[in-house]
Amino acid sequence: MDKVKQNDIVWCIAGPTASGKSALVDAISRYLPIEVINVDSATIYRGMDIGTAKPDHQERSRITHHLLDILDPAQTYSVARFCHDVQGLIQEIRNRQHIPLLVGGTMMYINALRQGLDNLPTTDPAIRSQIDEQAQAIGWPAMHQELAKVDPDTASRLSPNDSQRIGRALLVYRMTGTPLSRMFGRDQLYAPVPGLRLISLEPSERKQLHARIEKRFDAMLELGLLQEVQALYDRGDLSPDLPSIRCVGYRQMWEVIAGRQSLDQAREKAIAATRQLAKRQLTWLRSMNDRIVLDSLDPALEEKVRQILLG
Repeated sequence: MDKVKQNDIVWCIAGPTASGKSALVDAISRYLPIEVINVDSATIYRGMDIGTAKPDHQERSRITHHLLDILDPAQTYSVARFCHDVQGLIQEIRNRQHIPLLVGGTMMYINALRQGLDNLPTTDPAIRSQIDEQAQAIGWPAMHQELAKVDPDTASRLSPNDSQRIGRALLVYRMTGTPLSRMFGRDQLYAPVPGLRLISLEPSERKQLHARIEKRFDAMLELGLLQEVQALYDRGDLSPDLPSIRCVGYRQMWEVIAGRQSLDQAREKAIAATRQLAKRQLTWLRSMNDRIVLDSLDPALEEKVRQILLG
């Protein structure tokens, strides 16, 4: 890669869960001096290693990773803070004469990097309390249906159980009378990352991705995912309402530990939820028309990415 491209382009490799992003990063590190900025809303939490497929100590010794283990699971992390952190990291990495490489599958983060982050209204505690009380009475899936009536674009991109983002979208609508999706671009808190280029890993065969998802989750169980969640449960200060525990795999194992379902039931639900997550990730990616699409199942994937990065 020549100096102009190193200075002007910020590469982002995105794809659904289990699409092979980690293996690709390892291959890239053999021919480019990269530092990885993780674009992932789960790997930020300490003590959540197995269920997030976090790079192990060996991988981290070979490749510098940023935005891993930066928060306790009791804490929360906003898109605004992510944008702030990424902008600083890109400059720091370039100052070391290394190449920043964004990698992950949290599409709201990627979208904010591409389009910028709008300066949305601050929270009205009274309205937020009303939303929480209503959700407690009817459940978040019903709140998701309500959101779909007033802001179908935002609702289509959210899981019916994503209480944090559903609540935020309803809050914005009730405060302003304007759907969240129509407020983008009005007043930006953070500008888009200059020179961002997106490589999107999209499987040509959905069944193979589903098989990978199932195999990977079973491997997580064998590595001790249930025991990892047990340690979180035993702390006593965490709950399923927190973004950390709502992560796929963690919320299902939490139900096992709480005695509300069997391990077999939780396994099936976790695999189904992961497949739904992958579907939503692909929906987001396909809305990004300027992306470079590569088949994540292509045996020549690593070589094609090499050719793109080296120009």
